[in-house]
Amino acid sequence: MTSQASASQSGVGFGQIAPPNSSGVSILIVGAGFAGLSCAIESKRKGHKVLVLEKFEELKVLGDIISFGSNVGRIFERWGLHDKFWPVCTHVDKLTLHNSQGDILVEQKMENPLYGAYSYNGHRGDLHSMLFDYAQSLGIEIRLGQDVSEYWETDSEAGVISNGERISADAVVGADGVRSRARKLVLGYEDKPKSSGYAIYRAWFDCEEQGVDKDPLTKFMCENGDTFHGWIGPDVHFLVNTSGGGRKMSSVITHKDEADIEESWSFPGKMEDCLKIVAGWDPRCAALLSKAPSLVDWKLVYRDPLPTWISKGARLALIGDAAHPFLPTSIQGASQAVEDGITLAVVLQLAGKQNVPLAVRAWEKIRYQRVRMAQVLGETNRDMWHKAKPDAKGESVSLPRPEWLLGHDAEKHAYEAYEGAAKDILETGYKLPTLPPVPAVSVAA
Repeated sequence: MTSQASASQSGVGFGQIAPPNSSGVSILIVGAGFAGLSCAIESKRKGHKVLVLEKFEELKVLGDIISFGSNVGRIFERWGLHDKFWPVCTHVDKLTLHNSQGDILVEQKMENPLYGAYSYNGHRGDLHSMLFDYAQSLGIEIRLGQDVSEYWETDSEAGVISNGERISADAVVGADGVRSRARKLVLGYEDKPKSSGYAIYRAWFDCEEQGVDKDPLTKFMCENGDTFHGWIGPDVHFLVNTSGGGRKMSSVITHKDEADIEESWSFPGKMEDCLKIVAGWDPRCAALLSKAPSLVDWKLVYRDPLPTWISKGARLALIGDAAHPFLPTSIQGASQAVEDGITLAVVLQLAGKQNVPLAVRAWEKIRYQRVRMAQVLGETNRDMWHKAKPDAKGESVSLPRPEWLLGHDAEKHAYEAYEGAAKDILETGYKLPTLPPVPAVSVAA
């Protein structure tokens, strides 16, 4: 077992970049979203040989807002991406939260940086394009238009069948989202997502084109640069923010929805259905929602926590949404996906080519409870808003921003935690991870 000390002695350790292909470990990553690209980038930095397979034939700028907390912001800064990300991100100094009638409940300061690092909130497509370009600039091979039809593993390697080609590596990473085909190899059966009981109408558009700056009910979102407002009511919360100095607007409204998600959970939204949700609310809500030229009706998918994220032979790991989909109220789904990839790259470096299964098992041990605590925080955030009384004030409705979550450094922690996790597995054997007790989740900083 390679220790942190021996890794450091060889000139490779926390914050350092290893020589290309120096680890001898080959990694095959399925999916070029934020989880897959982040895993690929850190794996390249740790000296692994990396191949990424992506099903889309071309990169498309899709989606709306995405948020990365300071726990991952410190990683992006370490990669030298701050100057690229920062100009396209939203810059707000507070969240103004109202009840459904428009009374202000709290004006919560949104410090940035926080716990020594920046958070990044911007258009999903813009940030993804920049991360994709950065991965390619490092020489990472990314094959587009890949149809991965099968995952497999043996005692000595793992791999996939993609476009009819058999591709193998020391370790395979399933970063292909909620519908990951890799889940079958991990679980031994086909599992299906289910409705969380909630859905979101979401939109992203140009404020000037839609007249946001001209309407007396909505121009407050554009007059003083980037702005962040929210409204909460029984089983509903509505968040809207502007970016680019008040030029672009993102809106998301979460509401009860028990629709079947058997085949799909993203549809064109109907404005009349969306506006019914805020009937009788502060008139600014309907005015803001109606500015959107189109809506996406996004059903929030839920899965019970998986018993494991790794295959029986421990050469396949699920990361990001493939392993643990998040509610948007956690504001951590993308960040935890990135943390997954960072941690995996580090432990594979420390373990080395001869100990890949040990590294993968240690990775799960290091990550499992932390991820579940972050998921539960998202559930408690939603319930806090959806069950709040109209006269709730201050911290009772403020978004928690705890240091255990946002002050975390996944790379540093992986170097510190690997040896203990690996030693425990070697001495007592591999055990399925356990869920943390709910009281372990603190919403206090």
